[in-house]
Amino acid sequence: MFLKHKPTGDLVEVLTLSEMYNPCQNMIQGRFHAGEEMQDPEDFPKEDLMFPSGESLPQCWLDPAYLQHLPSPSAMRGSSRPSGIAML
Repeated sequence: MFLKHKPTGDLVEVLTLSEMYNPCQNMIQGRFHAGEEMQDPEDFPKEDLMFPSGESLPQCWLDPAYLQHLPSPSAMRGSSRPSGIAML
């Protein structure tokens, strides 16, 4: 997986996908893809990474308590969510 490093705009190859998906891990191991030679692995804070499209990383990858920040099912009953989307 490749992500964009916010401070530099360079691509970072994520070497530890399990750390990427784990919201309890604040750092991931990756390497820059810049220049002609393969770069050495280094640690990157997740907060410094985003998708190459500019989209932020999902909260469930960053915040261990992300479920507590979701609206309650009763609050969503009156919302205009598309039909067919299951509630948790």
